[in-house]
Amino acid sequence: MPRGTVAMERLHYNGRDYRLERRPPVRDQALRAWDAADEYLLAELPAPAGRTLLVNDAFGALAVALCDRRPVLWSDSHLARLALRDNLARNGLSPDAVAFVPADEAPAGPFDVVAAKFPKSLAFWEDMLLRLRPLLHDGSQVLAGGMIKHTPARAYRLMETILGETRTSLGRKKARLAVARLDPDRALPDRLADTEYPLPGTDLTLRNGPNVFAREHLDVGTRCLLAHLPAAAGELRAADLGCGNGAVSLALAARNPRAEILGVDESYQAVACARANAERAGLDPARVAFAVGDGLEDTAADSLDLVVVNPPFHQAQALGDVVAWSMFMHARRTLCDGGRLLVVGNRHLGYGAKLARLFGNCRTLATEPKFVVLEAVRRFGEGADML
Repeated sequence: MPRGTVAMERLHYNGRDYRLERRPPVRDQALRAWDAADEYLLAELPAPAGRTLLVNDAFGALAVALCDRRPVLWSDSHLARLALRDNLARNGLSPDAVAFVPADEAPAGPFDVVAAKFPKSLAFWEDMLLRLRPLLHDGSQVLAGGMIKHTPARAYRLMETILGETRTSLGRKKARLAVARLDPDRALPDRLADTEYPLPGTDLTLRNGPNVFAREHLDVGTRCLLAHLPAAAGELRAADLGCGNGAVSLALAARNPRAEILGVDESYQAVACARANAERAGLDPARVAFAVGDGLEDTAADSLDLVVVNPPFHQAQALGDVVAWSMFMHARRTLCDGGRLLVVGNRHLGYGAKLARLFGNCRTLATEPKFVVLEAVRRFGEGADML
């Protein structure tokens, strides 16, 4: 990560400046904790009148600015929850000013005003709209915003299909809004069905919810990684960091019958899905457990033999290695002396150099046209210990 000052610009709203930071923190001054779509939403929201629901507020920018309304934030991101907590404290606001509801649950309606950010996944957007509609009444107004280049036309059509008549705004600073009013007579489409596919090398079937990574089929990177998972009869303390639907955790459990495995993800829906997949596989939750979290922050230092990571190379719509670097740091802290980190990633991302700097070593286990599988070994006194 480049050196410099952590980005913490100020969002101006309603006569006040708010200090906001992303989670994980970044040193790239171009990456703020809000974008032009957040500013557009704040400018166009109707005056406070009843209850306000915020959807997909990535770092709590909307929630902090609107905290006087006592809004509810509905999100699938645990990092968003932590960013909200930190940004409320950063601005001297009560931690109880905004209620947080994870996306695998439903907030208690009805709501008069909804301000949403378009998510990256259209399947997730469709699912959220279908679950949102029963929380509205005849006079409810729904505003959704996003950067134009990241918002496909289908995102607006889904609002029209599920909620009612939807109009789009003119562009402003490369952002656009859509405004919908509930049509109570419009027939509600069927809920989005889960998808299923087999887990290679096992007789297990993975079931996938709307906001689960690789919802339609096992991604190529994970498929490459599976071929390099260890298989041992002895004890193994392992973590699957960014576990998604639990594919890697379940494959590890099948190959290592005495392993204790923890799968962690920031997505509430992903963790719920992974737990359900493990239950269908008949795995003991005391041996194979899943948790929502910010990496391995709740895992003891020097306690793991193996960490496996298929890191994302984006956060929301921003590309970069901020999340991956944070994962590598968590892995290094929690691995014991001689513990191994296995990483799969796109070849062009240059993870090998980052791991060599952090661990003092890195070797390539496999290369594919687009992906590379890497191994770094934690050795006390090497790598970042010497920086």
